[in-house]
Amino acid sequence: MTVQGRLITGVVVGAGAMYLLDPDRGPRRRSLLRDRGVHVGHKLGDGLAATARDARNRTAGAAAELRSRFRKDQADDEVLHERVRSAIGRVVSHPGAISVIVSQARVTLVGHVLAHELDALIERVGRVRGIEEVHNELEIHRTADGVPDLQGEGRSREERPELLQENWAPATRLLVGSIGSIMAVTGVRTPGIPGKALSLLGLSLLARAASNLPPSRLIGLGAARRGIEVEKTITVAAPVDQVWELWSNFENFPRFMSHLREVRKIDEGRSHWVADGPAGVPVEWDAIVTDWVPSKFIGWTSVEGSAINTAGQARFQPISANETQIDVHMSYRPPAGAAGHAVASLLGADPKHAMDDDLVRLKSLIEEGKTRANGEPVHLEEVTSQAPSTGRKSSSSRKRGA
Repeated sequence: MTVQGRLITGVVVGAGAMYLLDPDRGPRRRSLLRDRGVHVGHKLGDGLAATARDARNRTAGAAAELRSRFRKDQADDEVLHERVRSAIGRVVSHPGAISVIVSQARVTLVGHVLAHELDALIERVGRVRGIEEVHNELEIHRTADGVPDLQGEGRSREERPELLQENWAPATRLLVGSIGSIMAVTGVRTPGIPGKALSLLGLSLLARAASNLPPSRLIGLGAARRGIEVEKTITVAAPVDQVWELWSNFENFPRFMSHLREVRKIDEGRSHWVADGPAGVPVEWDAIVTDWVPSKFIGWTSVEGSAINTAGQARFQPISANETQIDVHMSYRPPAGAAGHAVASLLGADPKHAMDDDLVRLKSLIEEGKTRANGEPVHLEEVTSQAPSTGRKSSSSRKRGA
């Protein structure tokens, strides 16, 4: 290893040691890392089991398809009718405009079809297992104008190869991920630009298989920039007004939410937030309240141009006089899409885990009157006695513009 390589390795190891052995936050970080390892192990086991089931099912299906090709299909007309209708629904935009008549393995198509869909329709129906002959008695139209059965937007449901679909089956993910891993390793061993290109392609395939997200969303581009969605529901044994009082005072959050360093009110409906980012590096942004219905609903979003693009909402629903259900939905867009989220998660900045931990602390704080955050005890009376005034009017509902 070169001197530069040893230096970089030393810096990385040293930074990791400082992060995990920090006297104040080190124990919690190590505990979270251990819990995350257990969670990853469970997820990996579940994923392997699902992949094995998918592979078995695909193998059984392929075997059944192969056997069917070597023996005559004895399906009755009713079964063949349903097979044909299913096939039609995959290739035309208005399947209801076509009637199907099946008799002794011969199918007759009657009705209306658009000209550009005809060839695909006949070819697809002809491939239906058990069908021996296709009779076309359809009325062909270049456009849908003046044809009632072809009105409406409709949509083509043509089958796409699985690799072009948004979600891949477990067996496909395993296969593509394995190929990506081999390409990445081969690229590292190959000198020059071809090796780097092969490594990059292999890592891209591996990331696509691991995340099961389309490339545009994986890197946070285009219309798919909605990024990461986080949802959580929790029930707290307390009246809804008490839960609302604690939640609606944002400046209290750092007291029991360990990932937050500071929440400071700027003006009515606008606040400044500071949170722990990857490897403990602080991240700051401004947020505004977009919806405010006391004891029922809060909506918020970060302002345009913030380092963190996030938005969310929290609903409060009384289950009984002394029970409240909290439904939280949050979305955020990391700078590098889902790939950036994965890197941030490895460095200890995962909003999904943070939300889970924070809501558990909130529940403990309200129900038991105490919790722990950042290694320190927190008591409910301390938080409520220092609750800042929101300065909001007592209107039952109000909207704020972004």
